[in-house]
Amino acid sequence: MSILVTGGAGFIGSHTCVELINSGYEPIIIDNLCNSKSESIKRIEEITGKRIKFYECDIRDRAGLDRVFAENCIEAVIHFAGLKCVPESISEPLKYYDNNIGGTVTLCEAMKAAGCKKIVFSSSATVYGSENPSPLREDMPEGKTTNPYGTTKLYIEKVLKDLYASDNSWSVCLLRYFNPIGAHKSGKIGEDPKGIPNNLVPYVSQVAVGKLDHLNVCGNDYPTPDGTGVRDYIHVVDLALGHIKAVEKVLKESGCSTYNLGTGKGYSVLDVVKAFEKASGREVKYVIAPRRPGDIATCYSDPSKAKAELGWEAVRGIEEMCEDSWRWQSQNPNGY
Repeated sequence: MSILVTGGAGFIGSHTCVELINSGYEPIIIDNLCNSKSESIKRIEEITGKRIKFYECDIRDRAGLDRVFAENCIEAVIHFAGLKCVPESISEPLKYYDNNIGGTVTLCEAMKAAGCKKIVFSSSATVYGSENPSPLREDMPEGKTTNPYGTTKLYIEKVLKDLYASDNSWSVCLLRYFNPIGAHKSGKIGEDPKGIPNNLVPYVSQVAVGKLDHLNVCGNDYPTPDGTGVRDYIHVVDLALGHIKAVEKVLKESGCSTYNLGTGKGYSVLDVVKAFEKASGREVKYVIAPRRPGDIATCYSDPSKAKAELGWEAVRGIEEMCEDSWRWQSQNPNGY
């Protein structure tokens, strides 16, 4: 059974392709490689022993999408493709609205034309905005996002909800991620950010491996146990397995559902630093820097709905997340 994976060469996409193959599905990847490398696809093939069909294609390219659907019998789509750098989204909002929202509209039009109406969307906890208290639940109000990246996720959710409302034969699953980290146990695939990392663990990894001198801890005066920001970190393999459960759901029934994918536990920046030092045996130097605008003190999930309705829960702890991140970074100090 073929599943189209947009952005399948990326961090979460590549791990999800491995788990799709392990579950008996045939992933077909489309990716424009603007924020990923084709080497990740070779690594997926090494891990699984399976060849993967890959199209270098932008989700805004309707003719390219039509060709992919014409050449394959695609049962469902997992939609990861999108720009994801928060600071860049603030400086270049039109780029983000065009790519993320415009690309999703084009993708849905191509799906509709091909008669494929089953989609799992890679959303984000950013849609909850800054005013809901943690633990965050799916029935809380969305909106009041703090940057254009988060706003694109919010609007794409609205697009997909409206699409289902207009045509109940669609099956839509919206997955709100918290903070994915970790890597595949083999150390062959992992997170490979371009330039200076924007996320905590790739930054910590590069300090530990000697690529960067120190970590800037942005704020130590938050109302948290150690004063640093608290987030819900989830192992990327647990996250990938959540997508397998979501695919099973959209293949089985029509509807429009929303699920948090997180652990339900919060770890501070310094908790992660300590866990990474233990996993790597290396010191992670850090300095305290000012708070970043828009950052909130605490953000973690209530993942109980996903457990009850999808039969999914995260099982890997922060120690394993850091061990696997370090294995990837130490074996691939310069990424792919």
